Amino acid sequence: MKKGFYGLRGKELSLVTIALMCTVIIMLTWEKTPLLNTIPPPQTRLQLSLDRGRLVSISPSGQQEHTSEYVPIFEDKNTVSNQEARRPSSHSYSNEEDTVSSQNKACNYAKGKWVVDEKQPSYSGFECKQWLSSMWACRLTQRADFSYENLRWQPNNCEMERFKGSEFLKRMQDKTLAFVGDSLGRQQFQSLMCMVTGGKEQQFVDVGKEYNLILAPGNTRPNGWAYRFPSTNTTILYYWSASLCDVEPLDEKDGSTDYAMHLDRPPAFLQRYINKFDVLVLNTGHHWNRGKLKANRWVMHVDGKPNNDKKLAMIWSAKNFTVYSIVNWVNSQLPKYPGLKAFYRSISPRHFVGGDWNTGGSCDNTRPMSIGKEVSQDESSDESAAGAVKGTGVKILDITALSQLRDEAHISKYSITAKVGVQDCLHWCLPGVPDTWNEILFAQI
Repeated sequence: MKKGFYGLRGKELSLVTIALMCTVIIMLTWEKTPLLNTIPPPQTRLQLSLDRGRLVSISPSGQQEHTSEYVPIFEDKNTVSNQEARRPSSHSYSNEEDTVSSQNKACNYAKGKWVVDEKQPSYSGFECKQWLSSMWACRLTQRADFSYENLRWQPNNCEMERFKGSEFLKRMQDKTLAFVGDSLGRQQFQSLMCMVTGGKEQQFVDVGKEYNLILAPGNTRPNGWAYRFPSTNTTILYYWSASLCDVEPLDEKDGSTDYAMHLDRPPAFLQRYINKFDVLVLNTGHHWNRGKLKANRWVMHVDGKPNNDKKLAMIWSAKNFTVYSIVNWVNSQLPKYPGLKAFYRSISPRHFVGGDWNTGGSCDNTRPMSIGKEVSQDESSDESAAGAVKGTGVKILDITALSQLRDEAHISKYSITAKVGVQDCLHWCLPGVPDTWNEILFAQI
């Protein structure tokens, strides 16, 4: 051992000394060495990339390490174009990806079941006279069974908060919600007004003039309504647009003129006022039939000219073309108005049996959940709506399948304006199913 130790002297001892000195130098200069700082630490932080549907691990240097599939919890906040997703605020995550995945799993509000809830409805059909049309207030008709009022929609695997008018106004303080669509959109508008006020008389300001929603000469009602609640400066409005495309007279001087319905152009109202909206809900559907087009003297136009495309001449093809066009236009506006949340509401189902509204069709059932109470499918029953919003910042308000189960909740033969032998199996009794549409909307805003 002694010989071995002294044997290190000389050349070998010098090599050991040099090695020790190099080690000390490296340790002292670790923090200052750029090369060593590129070595990733054991843990990295997770960020959401701009590529929708991917969870990306980012090292402190900014390099992408790996990706994994996820369902973003921020989906309902995505209000920009399909080329650029909104960046959420920074969060810290552990490396337990299962935990991250469960936290980011978004709720599918369209998948669930109807359950009996004696706390429903949130307003009375007798009291909401300030907002509710008498023709839709089934409590004012000869109908005797109202068990349809005591059902609540329960999504699977998540809780949907109970609607509170005060909370809605607080959440929408200094904001405007706009419904643009047909008479089913008007029902949703009236439903929301009743829900916000609880059906009670409440102070409001008619601000229709701000949106040119005034009664035009010769018309029985304006093209819409706009009301503001002064307590929170919250505005709720509805604009009538049955086809959801721009409609203009071919000859303004001719009272019997035809009207150009521009399939590729949004309503002029929407073009003019979209900058004022914070939440936008669009819908169309049931006016797309030959009878309505003929009665309204609508003539299809594309690119500012009469349509010559035989495929678009087919009603449902034209309707789908319009829905895609308008959704794409709204999507193109989202980068200009980053605070806007836009929804396209899927179609509300009809329940005519044995004919149509004018050919003896009926919907006489009054027993809730007689045709089912649960929706288990993952995809929307309205393929047109789902396809139109895919890849855009416009969200689907998917109410089709859950409403399909509610054949007992229509106006039916009890409408105070219906003719003998004519039933309304399209519109809903209020309070009723459209309240659920607003509860789902509330959960997403």
